[in-house]
Amino acid sequence: MIPTKKLVMIPGPVPVSPSVLQKLGSEVKAHTDPDFVAEFQCLLAELRSIMNCQGIAFLVAGSGTMGMEMAIANIAGEKDKVLVCSNGHFGDRYISICKNRGLDVTPMDAKWGRSVTPEEVDKELSKGGYTVAVVTHVETSTGVELPLEEMAKMMKEKHPEVLFVVDGVAAGGGVEADMSWGIDVYFTCTQKAFCSVPGMAIVWAGERALKKREDMGSIRESYIDYARWIPVMTDTKKYWGTPAVNNISALKESVRIMLEEGLSERYRRHRDHAGLVVEAMAALGFRILAEKEYRSATLSIFLYPPNMPVDDASFRAACADEGALLAGCLGEYAGKGFRMGHMGNLDKHMLVSGIAAIERAAISCGLDVKPGAALAVLQLGLAGK
Repeated sequence: MIPTKKLVMIPGPVPVSPSVLQKLGSEVKAHTDPDFVAEFQCLLAELRSIMNCQGIAFLVAGSGTMGMEMAIANIAGEKDKVLVCSNGHFGDRYISICKNRGLDVTPMDAKWGRSVTPEEVDKELSKGGYTVAVVTHVETSTGVELPLEEMAKMMKEKHPEVLFVVDGVAAGGGVEADMSWGIDVYFTCTQKAFCSVPGMAIVWAGERALKKREDMGSIRESYIDYARWIPVMTDTKKYWGTPAVNNISALKESVRIMLEEGLSERYRRHRDHAGLVVEAMAALGFRILAEKEYRSATLSIFLYPPNMPVDDASFRAACADEGALLAGCLGEYAGKGFRMGHMGNLDKHMLVSGIAAIERAAISCGLDVKPGAALAVLQLGLAGK
């Protein structure tokens, strides 16, 4: 039997374009090679443009969690009062990171499936004393998307003294974001909607965040210290730590694909595909965790039908056998559904293949579903009907 090709449909890493993989597998260049120096400099300029960043884009080898630490370490010390808003598991991780740093942290939690709102954040910040506020743009554990533009504009208008930090790990490159809205720090990583391979974090720091880092003087960190990397990110001939040369070349190709598609078109495509995936899964009886007004364009959490007993591990194993790799739920929803990514450069063929694999798995697991129900919804939607 010919083995079934598995389509990665978790919330990252995501399927990567062949041309990106070719760059990753190309001959290793010296980080001092003039061609690489120019390529790196061009990429950083493109990254700044993508986010409309008037400061610096830091591109550093490490995971999204490193990006979380880098974002807060450079703007908050023990005297800073920090509001950390959580829409789920990874918002809770940020609370933990800040507490471990000894910061004066106030957590604000939303019910899983909902988001904190600008009104709630405004009310808390109005109590005074805060210097930093942190939110998650898209929460990977719940598929919830924060109303970022409204939140950022509220921060800019009502709390201009508070630095605004956005965790964009599961959003950057797939959901609209613009630092001119009032964002001081935004970060993501390369293996999600930027559609490259794992291994690097991107941290955009605006002018106010850079000024705060300067005012802080020395900090205890070394590798994630803005001050160490600023000379390199402004002049890539300079050296602090060896850059991930091949990963940078791969990301440069991925960004080329993004810009060739056009950012507005890319964001529209993500929203259109997300809506179709939700409708298709609903046709099989699956429920979506995130409430309608907070549903993300890059990933969704689907809960098993209440009238159909499903063994989660067996179902996801069946999906993998049929060709779709899905992620398990986290927290109180573990075992009750799965997390499905629909971000990056997924085309129509990939979407159809992924949904078809889930349909086949549902049938093989004995779920009471109508064969072709999800595909019919998806195909009609993709055809514009």
